[in-house]
Amino acid sequence: MLNVGKLNEGVVLDHIMAGKSMEIYNYLKLDKMDCCVAIIKNAHSSKMGKKDIIKVECPIDQLDLNVLGFIDHRITVNIIKDGEIVSKKPLALPAKLVNIIHCKNPRCITSIEQGLDQVFYLSDEEREIYRCRYCDEKYRARRKK
Repeated sequence: MLNVGKLNEGVVLDHIMAGKSMEIYNYLKLDKMDCCVAIIKNAHSSKMGKKDIIKVECPIDQLDLNVLGFIDHRITVNIIKDGEIVSKKPLALPAKLVNIIHCKNPRCITSIEQGLDQVFYLSDEEREIYRCRYCDEKYRARRKK
């Protein structure tokens, strides 16, 4: 049995779909942060079969929860203080994404104006569909349920 030390203060991202932890690591830009990060891949889970877990020793306000909500709003975010879970932060699909995904439409203004922010809005929450603010191009997250 693998034993990863307890966090004194930080965030534990639990119930991550197996194999998705490195994608989350990159989206959250954890490599650019000066904090301790532990990634556990393919941990046994009675609920999911296998899951990934990320432990980050930093305050919650340093993490972009919109990115997490976009990647998978079913992830459990546990806030740790003094070695104990003090709260669980719910995630939701963000209504707006800025510079997280990019428009693939070659005629979109964002293809020509390189400095323009890539802005998408949630157009269909049930099917998790986002649309480009400028050209209305559809972006659908491809997730396994």
